[in-house]
Amino acid sequence: MSSNTDFALAVEDLTVSFDGFKAIDALNLYIDKNELRVIIGPNGAGKTTLLDLICGKTRASAGSIKFKNTELTRMAEHQRVRLGIGRKFQTPSIYENLSVFQNLEVSFPSGRSVLGALAFKCTDEVKARVQVVAEEIGLAELLGTEAGLLSHGQKQWLEIGMLLMQEPELLMLDEPIAGMSARERELTAELLKRICRNRSVIVIEHDMDFVKQIAHKVTVMHQGRILAEGPMEKVQADPKVIDVYLGH
Repeated sequence: MSSNTDFALAVEDLTVSFDGFKAIDALNLYIDKNELRVIIGPNGAGKTTLLDLICGKTRASAGSIKFKNTELTRMAEHQRVRLGIGRKFQTPSIYENLSVFQNLEVSFPSGRSVLGALAFKCTDEVKARVQVVAEEIGLAELLGTEAGLLSHGQKQWLEIGMLLMQEPELLMLDEPIAGMSARERELTAELLKRICRNRSVIVIEHDMDFVKQIAHKVTVMHQGRILAEGPMEKVQADPKVIDVYLGH
């Protein structure tokens, strides 16, 4: 067992109660640097709530969330973003009437405050960063295209790109392939493998074939706790997992 300081993310005894119901119940989770972790589990298992707690959308009732050995539980959402945590929600939030280039450009960190945005100039640094990210998400040929004209999958990639502009060290994605075509799913698998080379990525997903393609390690959640964890083969063969999840 490595010490907690070696992890990108160390979650310990994390609990959150809503009206006496423990949505997350004394949960422990450790994510390595440059790891692609997939979290699976039935609806209501607490998967999205866990991401909400890590990004600061929801406050923990008890326990610890350490990112790069910094305690997050009392930290505001925007402070966590600055520290290097990026979160993509299920519905894409892109600027439909801006081009792909502009969507990426406005996501560059120096444009954070209104004042910063007004004084913001498209420097060579930003242009270079946009180019790198556009290549990474497979939209380099579409930089001039209005975002509203992109396919569903391309919009999802653009949103991942908008997060990548901020160079997060931990990226969290909630069901990134929902509604995608088979080809888009393949491309998304390749994209996720590329982006976890220099950051940790947590993905919530239901599609088992997709999970198999991408996961370094799988965590199975059930009723706010971790039921099983390990490589996909091990988790799939676990009788507890078959019983609560894969059996249905």
